[in-house]
Amino acid sequence: MSNDGMTSGCPDLRDFKSVLIVKPSSLGDIVHTLPAVKAIREAYPHLKLRWLANTEWAPLIQGSPLIDEVIPFPRKKFRGLAGLLRFWNWRREWMLMPREEPEIVLDFQGLLRSGIVSRWRGSRPVIGLSDAREGARYFYSHIVPVNAGAHAVDRYLEMPRAFGIEVSPEDVSFDLAEGSKPAGVDLNWGESVVVHPWSRGEGKSLSDEALAALCEALAPRGVILVGMHEGAKVPQAAHVTDLSNRTSLAELVWIMRQAGRVISVDSGPMHIAAAVNPRTLGLYTWSDPRKVGPYPATADVWKAGRIAKRTAFSAEECVKEMSISPAAAREMAAWVKG
Repeated sequence: MSNDGMTSGCPDLRDFKSVLIVKPSSLGDIVHTLPAVKAIREAYPHLKLRWLANTEWAPLIQGSPLIDEVIPFPRKKFRGLAGLLRFWNWRREWMLMPREEPEIVLDFQGLLRSGIVSRWRGSRPVIGLSDAREGARYFYSHIVPVNAGAHAVDRYLEMPRAFGIEVSPEDVSFDLAEGSKPAGVDLNWGESVVVHPWSRGEGKSLSDEALAALCEALAPRGVILVGMHEGAKVPQAAHVTDLSNRTSLAELVWIMRQAGRVISVDSGPMHIAAAVNPRTLGLYTWSDPRKVGPYPATADVWKAGRIAKRTAFSAEECVKEMSISPAAAREMAAWVKG
């Protein structure tokens, strides 16, 4: 990685003392932003880096060596009409928060609210990406061109490249905090398969039947279930440990890092797993793994009935929708055990 100064009309980062990263959400997108932030950190170590992140996602990057300070953004407090007033009142606090001048603002979120927040900061310039939506571009001083069809990691890497920072594929890594070991849970983590079977995205979660088949077929290996759900049927067996609805975000990071293998549906936790554990299998029913799959080359993907690296699937396979049947789940278990 090298630094060749200014390109693409962006200012020279050597002229600034601090950088504000605006990337409040979501879980997977925050993970995808880390390589770009790392590139800036390494090329310009004199800069103080602050990151504005939603309160619920802030623990993901707190303690990361890349960030000097994480600023929690209380997004949930700003919902509804009363929330708009609270958002406006928060503006005053936001503008008075400490910074080292001059400060530059980098909006990786690219939505109306993030554009407003970036501009409200009062620092100039504000840099955003060309795939920004909801009118966010109107709040930017400079716009960095990106390929809207590329993977999120590659899109975000265009930000440091716009400042003349060369980033090669071998430079890409995800410097997440270590996480926290769950208290009172003593398991053989390194020999276990961590399964994250639920997603908020429609049509992405494993059915109760597929999850039961997967857990049964993984025996006698220990299975640790993690994630959030509402009323899902959790398999009951001696080799299955249910930690669902029980772990904090920091604990989830630690568990994913320690696992012997991770199997996860397309979700934020899957991207955490791929970032910290090379033995990750991501499950894709209808989304395109080339664009939103696990970025590290070590990760594997199930899509359209087969397992391969995310870049190995054809365009036809990537648009194919296929739910995960119990039979397919048993095939995944055989692949993991093999």
